[in-house]
Amino acid sequence: MAPELRDGFGRRISYIRVSVTDKCNFRCLYCMPQEGLQWLPRSELLTYEEIAAILGELAQLGIRSVRLTGGEPTIRPQLETLIGFIARIDGIEDIALSTNGLLFIDRAKPYAAAGLRRVNISADSLRSERIRAIARREIHFDPIAAARAAERAGLSPIKINVVVMRGINDDEIADFARLTLDHSWHVRFIELMPVGDLRDLTWEHVVPSDEVLERVAAVAPLLPDIGPSHGNGPARYHRFAGAPGSIGVITPMTHTYCDSCNRVRLTADGRLRTCLFGSHEVSLRDPLRRGERVGPVFLSALESKPRAHELLELRTGGLLALSQVGG
Repeated sequence: MAPELRDGFGRRISYIRVSVTDKCNFRCLYCMPQEGLQWLPRSELLTYEEIAAILGELAQLGIRSVRLTGGEPTIRPQLETLIGFIARIDGIEDIALSTNGLLFIDRAKPYAAAGLRRVNISADSLRSERIRAIARREIHFDPIAAARAAERAGLSPIKINVVVMRGINDDEIADFARLTLDHSWHVRFIELMPVGDLRDLTWEHVVPSDEVLERVAAVAPLLPDIGPSHGNGPARYHRFAGAPGSIGVITPMTHTYCDSCNRVRLTADGRLRTCLFGSHEVSLRDPLRRGERVGPVFLSALESKPRAHELLELRTGGLLALSQVGG
């Protein structure tokens, strides 16, 4: 059994988020400029075989959980092939996916059959016209249909992520919370993170998690919830009495959780970022393509993982948009 991975501050690192593409079929207000970004050349992207090779080495060191992100990961063809590769890696215990849900509805079953265990669905509104306005795309999409597709595929837990933006979608907080009264879904309200070129959304648009919970509690009293299904993330969970689902808040702006950070990120072109909003990153792709082992590079990078991000000072480690690293 591999020893526990620890960074320079003694935090256990067991979780990696792997971006499989920098492209997305949405242009969400808080995530990507409306005109998009300059996409990575195909030759710079990690192949599925390269991703599996990197994860195989990292699993030997102690990485146990993998989340596939983008951009939007479902737009990369045959993603189930990669999921199958990862599922066969000794030591990997959990494979999850973060998706906007649009293409996922038709792909949930193949992904589950390949080894996907759980899914997070981004859903910033339950109203069709508002979904189009936030995504800045002429789409006809029902996030509830995506959650039901995940249920039919046997994925669990199912989490619905809502980025709360004052004056844009915060009037739907109660509507999202009520979903947990009828479904065993986990609705998580995420504080807006003003990033890079997307600073038209500012502190004025941030709805603090304490305010979110006050609005949720107006629906019905909330109880603290600590459950095994909540996974690797930083959310704090609550539940309505007798409800099958739960309500979480993720608080990067008002209550930072850097002291318990357990994750690193691999970009679509193979750069390891040890902090979402840190400037430190190293290439794992380049040594891999030279035929070298990436484990020593990874361990060295882990020693430089910063104690905390600098997002509150609006320093984002060179990120132009969250879509570049999958959040």
